[in-house]
Amino acid sequence: MKRSWTRWARTVAVGAVGLALVAACSGRSGQDSGATDGQVTLKINFWGDFGLQDLKTKYEAANPNVKIQLNSGEYNAQHEDLQKKLVAGSGAPDIAAIDEGFMVQFRSQSDKFVNLLDKGAGSYESRYLPWKWKQSLSADGKTQIGLGTDVGGLAMCYRTDLFKAAGLPTAPDQVSALWPTWDRFIEVGQRYTAASNKKFIDAGSNLFNPILGQQPVGFYDDQDQLQMEQGPKIAFDYTVKAIQAGLSANLASFQADWDKGFTSGSFAVLACPAWMLGHIKDTAPGTEGKWDIAAVPGGGGNWGGSFLTVPKQGKHVDEAYKLVEWLVQPEQQIEIFNKVGNLPSQPALYSDPAIADFKNPFFNDAPVGQIFPNMAQGLTPQYLGKKNGPTRVAVENVLIRVQNKTLKPEAAWAEAVKEAEKASKS
Repeated sequence: MKRSWTRWARTVAVGAVGLALVAACSGRSGQDSGATDGQVTLKINFWGDFGLQDLKTKYEAANPNVKIQLNSGEYNAQHEDLQKKLVAGSGAPDIAAIDEGFMVQFRSQSDKFVNLLDKGAGSYESRYLPWKWKQSLSADGKTQIGLGTDVGGLAMCYRTDLFKAAGLPTAPDQVSALWPTWDRFIEVGQRYTAASNKKFIDAGSNLFNPILGQQPVGFYDDQDQLQMEQGPKIAFDYTVKAIQAGLSANLASFQADWDKGFTSGSFAVLACPAWMLGHIKDTAPGTEGKWDIAAVPGGGGNWGGSFLTVPKQGKHVDEAYKLVEWLVQPEQQIEIFNKVGNLPSQPALYSDPAIADFKNPFFNDAPVGQIFPNMAQGLTPQYLGKKNGPTRVAVENVLIRVQNKTLKPEAAWAEAVKEAEKASKS
């Protein structure tokens, strides 16, 4: 999501506040709805699995005059649609999820969102990872447009049954030792494809993004100047090398063929930020116990992590904010982590036994409550730039052309630079 997905500090007082919020919402919902029957419908736009289905049922039961409409869509399309609706001045959802890759673009339009500081959200700042709070804060520090849901962190998810059939080790520590670098990762992929006659990774773009996320500088520096010759060049070169080695199944993320690949064995490994766990579980329930989690080549890095925002054009901004506030309380954040894997952005929760001791049975009892929090606390995320989202899409599209053999690898980098420059000026 997946992007797309952040949680906060736990205290007895916070728990009391969370319960009070539910009661408050129940008593006040519909106040500014304009609905004659007092019924309010809140639409939430997101992608992937934010763990909202069960929480929707719980919230509606406590707030019978509120109905929640969940609208899950494709990652890029949801952000593009939000931008169009903001420009048009109407049609935006009551609550819009925004990924970190698009956040600078939207926070630069802070006048189009409810300033959550005016709603009292400033009291939550100390609960967040400091960099997470700042990601959705306007440049002048006066407007906070979103409350964080999750952070990414990076690991690698792999199919133990497919590795075993190809003669590769299956224990996480042994698999991690196979690929300390991305060069070694590609070599392992070649061993796998030779032994299995199957593809190793799902898509070149899903290799490009985690490698890019490990670099000190991404597409833009903190002055919003395009920096293609730094991190993007490194990530692009490795991705093209993997494509040329025949490792990619060339599947588009969050599309039907990609989802089928988790079950069919079209690929054996993929970069796996915390938010990916829920998607794998939901998409391929019959593969429980066949997946495990290893270290990411190159060490560390972040890919994704989202925020919930309230567009100002909505008719129910008070009710929308109350729902956002409820969703980021510790109880809900822990429940989401345990059910779908999205790692809270509230570091105090990492020591809560409900997270710290949690082992995911779907992933062969991998100690996810240790793996992902350890990564998150050591992160120094990149500055992503106002045009990061469109630039990333433009470069991914070039990689797709390489995968489809409609663009020669030797011409690909020049094309990527050209498309990135175009996106940076759009």
